[in-house]
Amino acid sequence: MDIMSMELSRQQLREQALSRFKYVRTCILARELCLLVRTNRVAFNMKDAQECCKFISTLCSEAGCEEQSQLCAKAADIVPESEEKYLDICQQSCMKCGESRKPVQKKAQNNYVA
Repeated sequence: MDIMSMELSRQQLREQALSRFKYVRTCILARELCLLVRTNRVAFNMKDAQECCKFISTLCSEAGCEEQSQLCAKAADIVPESEEKYLDICQQSCMKCGESRKPVQKKAQNNYVA
């Protein structure tokens, strides 16, 4: 393998790893935090839920999921008014979330980079 081919392979591996990092940092984290908020909503007060939903909204926006981000922000705003509406909006956001529909990726092949 010549040096140019090795550098291209390394660059492709870098791009894949950075893409995966961004995905985990935004989508997976947002999904896990959302699940945590919804399953522990009895323990959270309204302010807790609002702050958490706003943060999740930011993560969704950073991932490019604008509709989901807007729904999470809307859910944060509606928490004090109606728990039922809040949960309905959360459900809508979760159903639209790409993380919920994305198939679990198989572990990458053993790519060795020296």
